Amino acid sequence: MNWLNSEAFTLFGQHIKWSDMIGNVIGLAALALGWRRSIWTWPAQFVSGLILFAAFATAHLSGSAGKQVVVMLVAGYGWWQWQRGKGQAEDGHIAVRFATWRERGVLAGAAALGTLAVGGLFTAFPTLSWDPWPDAYIFVGTVVAMYAQARGMVEFWFAWLLVDLVGVPLNFANGFAFSGFVYVIYGALVLWGLRDWWLRSRKAARPVLEGAPA
Repeated sequence: MNWLNSEAFTLFGQHIKWSDMIGNVIGLAALALGWRRSIWTWPAQFVSGLILFAAFATAHLSGSAGKQVVVMLVAGYGWWQWQRGKGQAEDGHIAVRFATWRERGVLAGAAALGTLAVGGLFTAFPTLSWDPWPDAYIFVGTVVAMYAQARGMVEFWFAWLLVDLVGVPLNFANGFAFSGFVYVIYGALVLWGLRDWWLRSRKAARPVLEGAPA
């Protein structure tokens, strides 16, 4: 797998690695499939995580590499969850909804406590990460976003936006320029996907009038 971590080309003075480029292109496809509510978003996320794991592990970014392991595990959970819920919406795709206030509180609490725990671990063992707190934030934020996606919650798009805010500068700072560029594109796709899921959730929540066709 050495070729995966070799340089593909230089862009705007930034050295682009094959693993960084391929993994993130597949990640973009996975996000687009998630917007389309296609179950194939999960195999794509798994493959993306596998390739990016190789990229980050060789750069000694244990937090980012570990995140990819969790990404692959959550991708398996998401595949299982969406298979169970397949056909819940009228168009045969996964049904989407807004989380309840209790669910939002659980997600926010898990994100905060998880970031503190992982950031504390990275700080206690500096060899695990060059940037302990941003790395921990992205690690936990990604897991929270993917879990919310697996449950069909519109809030997963907001979680991805929050990850993007830190992910762009962190990737540029650590030499993963293509990841930084892709995170910018992620932002655009997230806004597009958020609008689509938002509208679909409102349509799904609209009551059907008695006597009217469903």
